[in-house]
Formats: sequence, C-alpha cells, structure tokens
Amino acid sequence: MNEEQGQYLKQEQEHAWLIRARILSFDADPGDGDTPRDGSVVYHQDGALWWADGRIQGIGDYRDLAPQLPADVSVIDQRDKLIMPGFIDSHVHYVQLDIMASYGRQLLDWLNDYTFPEECRFAQRAHADNMAEAFLKELMRVGTTSAQVFCSSHPNSVDAFFSASQRRGLCMLAGKVLMDRHAPAALTDQTLGGIRDTERLISDWHGTDRLGYSVTPRFAPTSTRAQLDAAGGLLRNDGSLWLQTHLSENLGELDWVAELFPESRDYLEVYEQSGLVGPRSTFAHGIHLDDGMRKRLADRSANIAFCPSSNLFLGSGLFDRRAAQDIGLNLTLASDIGAGTDLSGLATLKAGYQVGQLLGQPLTAWSGFHALTRGNAISLSLDDRIGRFAPGMDADFVVIDLSASPLMARRMARCESLAEELFTLMMLGDDRAIFETWAGGRLQHRRQD
Repeated sequence: MNEEQGQYLKQEQEHAWLIRARILSFDADPGDGDTPRDGSVVYHQDGALWWADGRIQGIGDYRDLAPQLPADVSVIDQRDKLIMPGFIDSHVHYVQLDIMASYGRQLLDWLNDYTFPEECRFAQRAHADNMAEAFLKELMRVGTTSAQVFCSSHPNSVDAFFSASQRRGLCMLAGKVLMDRHAPAALTDQTLGGIRDTERLISDWHGTDRLGYSVTPRFAPTSTRAQLDAAGGLLRNDGSLWLQTHLSENLGELDWVAELFPESRDYLEVYEQSGLVGPRSTFAHGIHLDDGMRKRLADRSANIAFCPSSNLFLGSGLFDRRAAQDIGLNLTLASDIGAGTDLSGLATLKAGYQVGQLLGQPLTAWSGFHALTRGNAISLSLDDRIGRFAPGMDADFVVIDLSASPLMARRMARCESLAEELFTLMMLGDDRAIFETWAGGRLQHRRQD
C-alpha cells in the first residue's frame, strides 16, 4: 500500500468526504437510440460526490455543492477522472475462477471435464476462504462492486464467500448450488439435505449487513423434481429471497431436459411447475427461447442474464437481445466465469456489442453502461440501494481513467463527445482503466502504477 492509499484508508474514520471529478449516472433507461432519452443521463463535467458513513449525502456540480459541505469534509481531487456507480454482475461463479481459459468444450463436456472436478475442491473451508478472497480482489480490480454469485454445493463455500464479502462491507447475493443427481458424489446433495443446508445458510446470512441469499438450483438436469419443488417452497415461504439458475444455454442441454422431464412442454415449464419463476428470479443465458417462453418470463417479471463472452467461448449461440426487449423481458448483463473470458464489465459490454453486431442490433454505450449499473440493480431488486447516484444510496462507485493506456489516450484525444468517450471505453477499456473502486464508502482497490 502506498502513502496516498494509506491516507485514503485513514479517512474512512472521518465524518464526511467528497470526491471531485466528472460524474455520470442514470436516472432512467436511455433507450437504444444514438441519443439518450431526455432526463435519463445525469452528467456533471466538474462534479462532486459527497458521502458519509457509507451513504451518499449529495451529488451535483462542485460549485453548487461546495457551499453545503461540513467543515470537516475531506476532499479528493480527481478532476481528470470519470466516476460512475459501481458495476454490477448479475451471474457469476466464484468457484470457477481457477478454470477460466480452459480449452474450449461445449457446455456439458465443459462441466464434466473442468467444472465439477474444480468445484469438488471447495469441500475444504481453507480452500474456499482463499478463493473467496482472490475472487473479490479480482472483482474490485475490475470495478464490480456487487454481484449475484454461484458458490459450490458445499455450505463451506457459501460461508467463506459471505464472510469475505461482509469483511469488505459489500452488497452481494449468493447461494449454495443445489444438485442431487448427475454429478460426482462429492458434489451431490441428498434431496432434502441440500434444502436443510440452504435453510441454515439463509438463517445465518440473508439480510445480514449488505448480503442477500439466492436459492440456487444449478440447472434442471442436476436436480430432481422433488428438489426443485422444495426450492420453490423456500421462495414461497420468504418473498425476500432471490432465485438463480440456468436456462436454455445449449442445444444439447435442451434435449437432455426434454428426456428428464417429459411431463413438461419445454425447459421453462420445468421451473414454472416448481414455482421458481418470479420477479426476483434470474435465469442465466436464455439463448434458445421462443417468443412464447420469452412472454411467459416477461409476464412474471423474471430476468435473463445475458452472458456474451461465455456464450461465444462455449459456442452456445447468439443471444437475441432485440427479441427479448420487444416482448418486455427484463435483461441483465453478466460475466459468468469460468466459461466467461473476463470478469470485467467493460469486457462484457465489448462482447455484448460484438454479439449484437452479428445480429444487426448493436449495443450503444448509453444502453450498455445503464445496464451495467442502474439496469442490473433494477432487475435484481437492488435499485433502492445501488446502481445510481442519489442522496441515501450506498456509496458504491468506480473511478475511471479514460487515458489508462497509450492507445486509449490517443483515441480519447480524438473524441468530440461523451458518447464517443464511453464507446471508446467500452471497446478499449480493461482493468487498467479502473483507477479506484469504492464500496460502502470504503476504498476497496487502487491501481498500482
């Protein structure tokens, strides 16, 4: 830790502080047009973000906010940087960090060859603790302050993840994977034993500080109907819980689900019949859906997590974002790792743009950064706490260096608008662009130059 970072950390004990920089946030969906909708973008060229005790006290132009500041406020001058709300990842497997960039297999082979052997290691609490710390360090390094996280099927993995998140004061959702069949013995639950473990974890962690519990059946093929029904019972008993699982990622997966659940007309109905589809439910991927399935998801206000880098890496298919939006289906953006190729939200936006280009539906920078912040917060029912800047919101934000690399600096010098700068960041940005990451009003990461 350098001397300047030490001074920042010392300031956590002070009453209030402010950062002066360019500031960007969203108060509404900007839409898919080249020009954002009126009132959707909040931008201050010389802005100020003021917070105390982990919550935002004020935001605005520096000259307007400065006279309102308490005498003891600490001021950080970052006028050459851009601040946005912390990035949010709606679907990610922390237990797969060490198998990123494993040679390409399609989904089912990839699970058997890489994922299941790796997740067996999380039976050991020491390993889970080590990996939780490593994963959160990586998230902070790329500017992701909140995520919805798959752990392994071991309760140890959840305790380790929530403990590490709590120490950092992070807003995180996570859950123990439920699977009682079609996996190695070291990973499979007894049908109701996994539910009892989940109930204990909910009791210990759900609603503690900034943490929330997501009930987590891995996907339909690895759970019996009895386990899926029991998971649905947990959701009915506590409407504040979240649900995360996978849906229609791979064509081979669809065929397997049809064999395992012949009584269900399609993959989605497997989950519907167990009461797993609702406004706090996130279904990862959703590539191979028809309009009827999209409409049923939209009618229940459920969410699809679009994971473009993972979909490209595994060759799963191209997600039709326009079809989902036209029918009113809620969408989120996610990294997915380990099948995803990067934890960075900037990399997710870049891959999302590339997928969209192949389908004639390019992702604008306005739409992309809205999705990565306020949009993901709304879909995860966290928008009362994170995703935008307003008094009373949690002080989660990222400080971005738009000239982080020589190439970015050259390209930024040619930009003539904020829209051009954001698109350049989306295409050329990486972890070097994340100068600082703050969550809960605490400095979590500072780039070491």
